[in-house]
Amino acid sequence: MKFSVRALLAAVAFLGSGAPVFAAGPLDRAVLHGETDKERAIDYKEGEEMVFTLTLQGAEAFKEGDYFIHWQRTGDDGKSERGRVPLSAEKPLVIKTKLDMPGFVRIVAEVVDAKGRKYRKSYLGDTTTPEGKKALNRFERTDRRVFFDGGAGVKVDTLQSVPEPKDFDEFWAKRKARLAKVPMTATVREHKSGDPAVKVFSFSVLCAGPRPVTGTYTVPVDKSRKYPGHITFHGYGAHYVQSIPSSGPKDRIAMHINAHGYELGREDEYYTEVYNSIKSNGKTFGLDSKWQNLSTDTAYFGWMCYRIMRALQYLKSLPEWDGKTLIASGGSMGGLQTVWAAGLDPDVSVALPAIPWCCDMGGRQSLKRNYGGWGVDETEALRYFDPVNLAKRISRKCRVEITRAGLGDYCCPPNGVAILYNNIPGPKKINWVQGSDHGYVPPEPHQAFSLSENW
Repeated sequence: MKFSVRALLAAVAFLGSGAPVFAAGPLDRAVLHGETDKERAIDYKEGEEMVFTLTLQGAEAFKEGDYFIHWQRTGDDGKSERGRVPLSAEKPLVIKTKLDMPGFVRIVAEVVDAKGRKYRKSYLGDTTTPEGKKALNRFERTDRRVFFDGGAGVKVDTLQSVPEPKDFDEFWAKRKARLAKVPMTATVREHKSGDPAVKVFSFSVLCAGPRPVTGTYTVPVDKSRKYPGHITFHGYGAHYVQSIPSSGPKDRIAMHINAHGYELGREDEYYTEVYNSIKSNGKTFGLDSKWQNLSTDTAYFGWMCYRIMRALQYLKSLPEWDGKTLIASGGSMGGLQTVWAAGLDPDVSVALPAIPWCCDMGGRQSLKRNYGGWGVDETEALRYFDPVNLAKRISRKCRVEITRAGLGDYCCPPNGVAILYNNIPGPKKINWVQGSDHGYVPPEPHQAFSLSENW
């Protein structure tokens, strides 16, 4: 057998350099694309056949019998069905089902090997550069399955939750009155900006409840005009808005608050202690249905709402605000807070919630709708904070766009998001995405469609 000594030495040098050698699998670039026979997957009628077509795209050649598709159908009717078929690069998988009531059907399909183990994609990039290492870290945080998670709906424009509390408006009037008794005393600190056209501030403002509202905001330096206000809310956890931004946009006041009213710029141990202090019964904040969520007096969401209202009040007090445009936005728990903001403050003129969390948490168990394993269990106290109820109080002048609603998102189930959309009284729009779960949006082209009213 002949070989080149030079080539062998080059190979040894390459292996010794720390450059990883990846064995690419046949499905590492594959996507399981799914769509329904109707262009808009929520246009089905009761009892009408739904046809899902799942197609494997981007796969390399593989041996027949090495891989299978395991799929399951669930739905708001409580029925379940599952199957397992050989994976094919040429022949799509067709699943037919129906729903005899208003609501949603969910289809989850995953590629598995012959032993039933889920296929996990491997990273195919070069990690010898800092950019490559960052790309690998991002890749490892993504869902590495070859899968489809989507669904279809029947008469979703008729969906509603359980009746709201009779004293709903009285409850919030009392909360606002309590907040009004707390002086809006602010501690503000200016920080060095990386852009001479933008000023950067951190702030803490007294608030009702156990902690103040804290966060950051940036303001354009140009004083020749006033600016729209834009407040951004963030997802679940206790790690958002801990540090100071280096700059901000030049066309608006940009405010970010954390959900917890903690201090900014502290050491990591401090934030761990804050996060641990708001747990109860082994649950993190907002999830304890045995104590925290049994009463409006102990519900953590109530304190968050105080901080949202106070943050909006403070933003509107800034001399740079134009007095007319007030934008709220955020995703997941940030989407929930966005709806709270618009429902509690009539001055919010634009609301942009994405994948909004906790919709229909007031009726999740009693209505027996399909939902995932992570979320907030139903209590009567939570109905005061259910975004589907506060959505009814959003000003008719406020434009609301649900920027993404995943038909496979069962952290924020589509049934609750549909109710949220139904309850918005003014101009509204919702963007449904097929095959999208909470953190995943399938690559283009995918089945997506929008609904709007008075837009």
